[in-house]
Amino acid sequence: MPALSRRDFTLEPADTERLANLAGPFDEHLRQIELRLGVEIANRGNVYRVSGDEDAAASAEHLLRALYAETAETTFDSHAIHLRLNEANVDQLDDDGYQPQDVAVRVRRGTIRGRGANQARYLHAIASHDINFGIGPAGTGKTFLAVAMAVDALNESRVQRLVLVRPAVEAGEKLGFLPGDLTQKVDPYLRPLYDALYEMLGVEKVVKLLEKNVIEIAPLAYMRGRTLNDAFVILDEAQNTTIEQMKMFLTRLGFGSTAVVTGDMTQIDLPKHVKSGLKDAIDVLRGVEGVSFTFFEARDVVRHPLVARIVNAYDRRDAQDRETGPA
Repeated sequence: MPALSRRDFTLEPADTERLANLAGPFDEHLRQIELRLGVEIANRGNVYRVSGDEDAAASAEHLLRALYAETAETTFDSHAIHLRLNEANVDQLDDDGYQPQDVAVRVRRGTIRGRGANQARYLHAIASHDINFGIGPAGTGKTFLAVAMAVDALNESRVQRLVLVRPAVEAGEKLGFLPGDLTQKVDPYLRPLYDALYEMLGVEKVVKLLEKNVIEIAPLAYMRGRTLNDAFVILDEAQNTTIEQMKMFLTRLGFGSTAVVTGDMTQIDLPKHVKSGLKDAIDVLRGVEGVSFTFFEARDVVRHPLVARIVNAYDRRDAQDRETGPA
């Protein structure tokens, strides 16, 4: 286990306006640094205490001192803090056994926390990265937790709208002509997202937000040419995107926006000769700064225990097919 440290220091001079600039509205900037570095920051006036892993706490103190020196001439916002964190080359999600800071999401139904290490890392990654991938089998909470983070961001006014995107690919079925307008045609494909929204916000509020276009339903094919600023964007069932569609979606991201891409590589419904855009993204974007990947397994399933056993059974069969060839 990494050594834990507590560092106490004072920022001079004790200027109220500069201290408020550093902390941000409702201490938003301090929370941003906490999430990125995996530390806890407490302060009373210009007296600060940083607690956490020894190296992370030292980095946080150095960063806070450097930021405070800039407050005399620079007015910070969340984007500026994000850039300073990137310039400092910090990343709290190392694979050295360090546990990320717990992220609690407050929604209508109460407080949502990650169940298990992978879900905790997933929530933490979404809070601290602009583009996030959640990849794994059904029932692991990929979509539900993404919607929870989106609702929290909307409630806290960190974003101005939610954009829900899904490729319209049938799961092995040909549904033929679907009546209704565009939203009604796409609604069946977005039902898991709606279900999560209803649970967290209530049906009436979701309907009102849809009417005001605060929550937007956007078929993937209709995203081309757009730039999404101050938005929380969720692309669900991303295993059914093509390489071109995935690249197009990821390049829609604008300032102040967060994107979460969820998918299950075992449930690809594309034609066999078409490579999944999600699989390609894993190959191309692993290691790209600012992009996080969380991989879920059968043990992360939070539905009926039988679901995990079903997932394991199919995984064993697929592994056998790869070794011997399908029967």
